[in-house]
Amino acid sequence: MKYTGISESQHLSFLLENALATEARLSKVPAFQNCMLKGTDITPQHYEEAVLWIGKLSSQFQFNPETFGLAVSILNRILASVKAQLKYLRCIAVTCVVLAAKTNEEDEVIPSLKKLAVQSGCKCSPAEILRMERIILDKLHWDLYTATPVDFLNIFHAVVMYRPHVLTGPAQMNPSRHVAFLTRQLQHCMARHQVLQFKGSTLALVIITLELEKLTPDWFPVITDLLKKAQVDSTQFIHCKEMVDQLLRPESNTVYIFDPANQYVRAPTHSRPLIGSGVIPSPSAAATLNCAVEGMHEDGMETDFYDGLRYLYKEDSVFESGMLSNSGVCCRPKLESCNSPCPPLQAPEID
Repeated sequence: MKYTGISESQHLSFLLENALATEARLSKVPAFQNCMLKGTDITPQHYEEAVLWIGKLSSQFQFNPETFGLAVSILNRILASVKAQLKYLRCIAVTCVVLAAKTNEEDEVIPSLKKLAVQSGCKCSPAEILRMERIILDKLHWDLYTATPVDFLNIFHAVVMYRPHVLTGPAQMNPSRHVAFLTRQLQHCMARHQVLQFKGSTLALVIITLELEKLTPDWFPVITDLLKKAQVDSTQFIHCKEMVDQLLRPESNTVYIFDPANQYVRAPTHSRPLIGSGVIPSPSAAATLNCAVEGMHEDGMETDFYDGLRYLYKEDSVFESGMLSNSGVCCRPKLESCNSPCPPLQAPEID
């Protein structure tokens, strides 16, 4: 790939800064207390099942990974903002997928509400989905987009992909397949309620770190540089890395298979949806990482960047999993009158 100079470095730095600012402004996650989402009858298991189901729908309708990431982000924000009962969780989840698809996907890719309601098995009518759309949009003030862990993974991967002597190991895996493989690991972690305590930028950087540890002995200065650029808290990073290492390790025997027919990386049919890791992450190195954070120099490190995210890899066949989607503004849905059983969602009580 041809090196294009400092302009791409500035472009990626701008994307990262903008994503961090958006994350700080809009990121909200549900809080579980005593094995229950506060003020509701939703358990951590119910939440995880909802996220897994969102992943299943995204795969079923061949949406981009960015759509999955945004749908989960919308789900987290709405569950953190309202008292949502379990009997409405599936309707909320499928509506989050619809809103994310309207934001990220081309119009011809998005199925009609009637088709989506039938094929998803959500047991909601199109009218109920439309009503839930309006509820979610009102509660989130029509501001749906926030930087997701998938977005951060794409940015971090773009930063390190062609850095000299960093990712030279997987010669059999082109960049788009590589980022798709990492995205599956990220999706697996996003489906666990334990990681809700960490920012999406932290989670994505941990996934990159575990991969670099496996691929190159020169991972240390690269992650040191990214820690500073991403403004990730060192304590949170170490805690998140230890947890992700444990979440991925039990599934280390799962082997992902790239299917050129549908451009997805899939696991064997006996594996749990969205869960698994084709690698065995290296053991946690909390002391080493803490030393890295404490020893970061003030002026940072010189980093080489290459072509922009959308055409970053210059491949003959563009694999959307390796790209950042151009997220637009969600168009206001055309609401139709209906007598839906879904009640208005109430704001949580503030102690």
